[in-house]
Amino acid sequence: MILLRRLLGDVLRRQRQRQGRTLREVSSSARVSLGYLSEVERGQKEASSELLSAICDALDVRMSELMREVSDELSLAELAESAAVPEPVRAPVRSMLNSVSVAGVPPERVTIKAPAEAVDVVAA
Repeated sequence: MILLRRLLGDVLRRQRQRQGRTLREVSSSARVSLGYLSEVERGQKEASSELLSAICDALDVRMSELMREVSDELSLAELAESAAVPEPVRAPVRSMLNSVSVAGVPPERVTIKAPAEAVDVVAA
């Protein structure tokens, strides 16, 4: 089963780590307890829209960008769940989406489409 709170937490953690920031720095800036932010990042707590807004402000990330990345992760998870694409195939694609653009398209605008016989990366 795909849990949105886990995907959201993973994306928040990656955003924070890309900036080289600690949980303590972000929790202080967002005015949320360190423990609660940690639980959100680990997918153990559901974040309200108000909390997400505060975290996005603290990370200086637009909520739409955050949600786009979560949506991309959800697409990958659904693909994996329905087509049983093995992790050795998914991991390099996910890594590529997080680190480079495809044909000049930023990673947040790239989606994955999977025909039965292969996985194609398509610019959205």
